[in-house]
Amino acid sequence: MALKIDLPDEKATAALAVKLAACARRGDVIGLSGPLGSGKTTFARYFIRARLGTNPQRNQEVPSPTFTLVETYQPECGPTIWHFDLYRLERAEEAYELGIADAFGDGIALVEWPERLGALMPREHLEVALAAGARAESRVVTVTPSSAWCDRLKGLEEGARPKRG
Repeated sequence: MALKIDLPDEKATAALAVKLAACARRGDVIGLSGPLGSGKTTFARYFIRARLGTNPQRNQEVPSPTFTLVETYQPECGPTIWHFDLYRLERAEEAYELGIADAFGDGIALVEWPERLGALMPREHLEVALAAGARAESRVVTVTPSSAWCDRLKGLEEGARPKRG
């Protein structure tokens, strides 16, 4: 079941990203969808920083992969985090050149513009759809888990409402 979550400000967006980062496991794929400016990269930055931990050497700059298309991060322990921005992809198959098969198999993959993958997007993934909220800083996020994610998202149900329709 999809959950709709109102995030009043960037701090709330960060808190959600940190919660999901704590739940993520090797082989997980998280699709970050929404229009330009909806907060996909901001969400990804907080997620990545949470996985990298508090070690100042690990708490590095987390640039947007808009031009590089992919950035990777190696936490002190745990799988590599792959952050893809597929906005400029012309064909889904181009993602193979970016190492997406490795990311899906052995890392944690954050995929901005997951719809660009079409059938290459794994069936088992977490969809995080971001949209602008009523105020400039606010967001409305719809989290749609596959079966592999359902049990891990129990704590998100507080403050969320089931999405109908």
